[in-house]
Amino acid sequence: MTTQTTTTAEYAWRPDATTFAAADVVPEALIMQTSTVAGSIEGDKPSLHVAYVDDADAEFVAEAVEIDESDPDMSEVLVHTGKISQLIKLSTEQYNQEGTAGQLAMSVSRAIIKRADQAYISQVAPTPPAVHPPAGLLNIDNIVEGQEILGDLDALVDLIAELEAEGSMPSHIVVDPRGWAALRKLKTGIEFNSSLLGAGTTDAVPMLLSLPVLVNRWVPAYSGLLLDRTAVVSAVGPVRIASSEHQFFSSDSVALRATWRIGWNVVRPNRIGKFVINDGEPGGS
Repeated sequence: MTTQTTTTAEYAWRPDATTFAAADVVPEALIMQTSTVAGSIEGDKPSLHVAYVDDADAEFVAEAVEIDESDPDMSEVLVHTGKISQLIKLSTEQYNQEGTAGQLAMSVSRAIIKRADQAYISQVAPTPPAVHPPAGLLNIDNIVEGQEILGDLDALVDLIAELEAEGSMPSHIVVDPRGWAALRKLKTGIEFNSSLLGAGTTDAVPMLLSLPVLVNRWVPAYSGLLLDRTAVVSAVGPVRIASSEHQFFSSDSVALRATWRIGWNVVRPNRIGKFVINDGEPGGS
């Protein structure tokens, strides 16, 4: 009797499917750079329960004196996930052309990162009882809102100080390209043409107030986020790629599918902030 294997079986019994670690194929996605990945979830219904503790106070005590019990507040935050997907139909002839696979891989990567970044920053909060896709960071309740940045960086300095006073350890500034340009054009004084941030012609990594800056075009114009990656928890699954010759069999075409399940939430909203930047125009933001 012949033993059936994936080598000898018909294609329907061994479809191509490939799984990639998200950190390897989409490392530039904001969720990978600015959050703490706490696990992975499969399915719309399950959620990731992330435990955290609000520290109780410690005190000095005299020798041999009874030590009072502490009662730290043990809490949790739920991370619900949503699945980003893309389905592409190609003729068999096009699929077999040299270079098609590589170009499509890059296209799918860009599309997934684009949708993930859009959602991570500004996804509208779902209407209950819906829980996914999760609200973008800009739409999460109780995030600290800084003053408008106008003419100098004082408002941003104050926002950093306010967050640090709540125990935040800011790790990143995320800003849109126009907002970053406005910040780069801030001058050292009214009568000076020198940039407050320096020429920036040799910056290996954009920095502002000693924090790395991530310039992302999906952030709303002239706005930004001040993030502590330990205050943002996420569930990130692998990127899955699959192909099939059967879905579009009648048209002699190939189906390519990509999926990525992600979710996020904020453990302590008072440790991340958002701000707007005046665009320098009369009546501007």
